[in-house]
Amino acid sequence: MTRKHCFLVFLVSVSLTGVVETQPTHKSLKPQRVHFQSRNFHNILHWQPGRAAASNSSVYFVQYKIYGQRQWRNKEDCWGTREFFCDLTNETSEIQEAYYGRVRTASAGIHSAWTMTQRFIPWWETKIDPPVMNITQINGSLLVILHAPNIPYRNQKGKTVSMENYYELVYRVFIINNSLAKEQKVYEGTHRVVEIEALTPHTGYCVVAEMYQPMLDRRSQKSEERCVEMP
Repeated sequence: MTRKHCFLVFLVSVSLTGVVETQPTHKSLKPQRVHFQSRNFHNILHWQPGRAAASNSSVYFVQYKIYGQRQWRNKEDCWGTREFFCDLTNETSEIQEAYYGRVRTASAGIHSAWTMTQRFIPWWETKIDPPVMNITQINGSLLVILHAPNIPYRNQKGKTVSMENYYELVYRVFIINNSLAKEQKVYEGTHRVVEIEALTPHTGYCVVAEMYQPMLDRRSQKSEERCVEMP
């Protein structure tokens, strides 16, 4: 083999070695566990850094699209972010559409591949909070006023849209007699104003409520207890 041939072989070897050595770097930068978390239609994309991306020099780039579209869209507020989350509530406001999000990392001039979420449908996947509850004493009874949790959307007139616009919601109200430490369901239905009667005087009561979605067979967590002492 001539000296010229030996020089060419050496260059090829160095090049191949370089490719092999940089592969793990790209893979180890790739974001992990990229997924949506949704509560009351606040749709937040979350991820964790790759094995080699935990340093402060790493930045992240976020894109999203509707299922069936070919073109990904940049999320400008999360283009070069150092956070591990990105609020895509406004970009995923058609709640019965299916969406995808994806994230990649850049560090020291090296870009990872994209990591994509599973298909995300807000209507199906959002978790609802317990109802907001107010209690008033009226002539030995308790008047319970219930409200569905707020959501981030507004109608064309700029007014807040209710969760009830998107789901059939059933309210469940429970009362706890503090002297007996016993919880009892006193109402289940769609009315938002519930009167609890036949309460024992000079007794402490606590009230909690939850919401149920019959179509999805899901319920919210129970609200915090609201307690009163009957006169």
